[in-house]
Amino acid sequence: MGRIKEWNPENEEFWEKEGKQHARRNLWISVPTLMLAFIVWQIWSVVAARLNDIGFQFTEAQLFTLAATPGLVGATLRFVYTFAVGKFGGRNWVVFSTAILALPAFGIGFAVQNPETPYWIMLALAALCGVGGGNFSSASANMSFFFPKKEKGTALGINGGLGNMGVSVVQFVTPLIITIGTFSFIAGKGQTLPDGTEIWLQNAAFIWVIPIIVFTIIAYFGMDNLPTAKQSVKDQFVIVKRKHTWVMTLLYVATFGSFIGYGAAFPLLLRSQFPEYVSLAFLGAFLAAISRPVGGWVSDKFGGAKVTGIVLFVMMLGALSVIFFIGQKSFTGFLLSFLILFIAAGMGSGSTFQMIPIIFPVKEAAPVLGFTAAFAAYGSFFIPQLFGWSVSTTGTPISALYIFIGFYVISILLNWYYYQRKNSEVKC
Repeated sequence: MGRIKEWNPENEEFWEKEGKQHARRNLWISVPTLMLAFIVWQIWSVVAARLNDIGFQFTEAQLFTLAATPGLVGATLRFVYTFAVGKFGGRNWVVFSTAILALPAFGIGFAVQNPETPYWIMLALAALCGVGGGNFSSASANMSFFFPKKEKGTALGINGGLGNMGVSVVQFVTPLIITIGTFSFIAGKGQTLPDGTEIWLQNAAFIWVIPIIVFTIIAYFGMDNLPTAKQSVKDQFVIVKRKHTWVMTLLYVATFGSFIGYGAAFPLLLRSQFPEYVSLAFLGAFLAAISRPVGGWVSDKFGGAKVTGIVLFVMMLGALSVIFFIGQKSFTGFLLSFLILFIAAGMGSGSTFQMIPIIFPVKEAAPVLGFTAAFAAYGSFFIPQLFGWSVSTTGTPISALYIFIGFYVISILLNWYYYQRKNSEVKC
């Protein structure tokens, strides 16, 4: 473990004899570390929805900002993380970036126990959760070096999809774990809800500390640094001059940006529109995450551009359907329409990532994957903010949804023009 001296996954003999074993081991360690990063990144999407219930007095806009801030910081950090694997080595960076997740986990656990905690401290802790958002860029860049082109879509889909599952895991586990006071002698006293029920909101953060420590150790002893991944930042930065870097960035913003943005906003959206069903918030991110590997696998078989075009069209229809059912005040229609949006966004995240290694040479594909992921992560900031603006000004998220529909239309046209039409520049 540690550092492999030679690496050539495109050589079939090397791949079958030695490469596959190393690649899969690194992949299956990368998945849980990335999942923990997403969990920490998205803790606020569920914690923010409960703060006022335990004595905090934040406005609706402040709560949406708390849920959105980790996205802003995480997206910005992704630009740094994109080039970190080439600079420091894959294993080295995974160990470091996983270990620091413990900081916001501890901080949140202590802060939520005191309703007098100032808003600026809560905002700072929300920003600290952004360290989890950066990991996706480095994890994607790292995994892209391990697999041959014929398997990159599936491998990146598994890594991204199961890693993304952290969003649904935190949204599913939090409502359960905060009702348990077994460890209150360590984690602190509970908080009383308006109906008299006692919860321990700090558990939402504290529960992840031990898994973070365990997988940091596993990554240290089980992962590898690849010689082919070593590149200077200057060599990697050439990607910003490539036209297709920016086209694929926009497509990934439309797909993954929607997934992570809707995932961050969905608990608060349910709370504002159908508060009695907020416990179902985890379903959207869960379906998006498990759909991502499917999108990568289908794209390996039929072509990423074709799959991307289809899912973007479905996302447009899904958003229109959400608007319709909000007008009908139908929870069932609202939920099903949003779940269609989540599934399509998840598949699109996999299909667009499958396209990048086809469009770019290996040395450029890795930083492009991280670069596009960095821009797309801003969706987790802007989408909750747009929903917050729409809900606070009109009482519904409809205005924000019309903006997203316009963006999906532009993305469909770009994908068709550059990658899908008969005489496109790159067929993929």
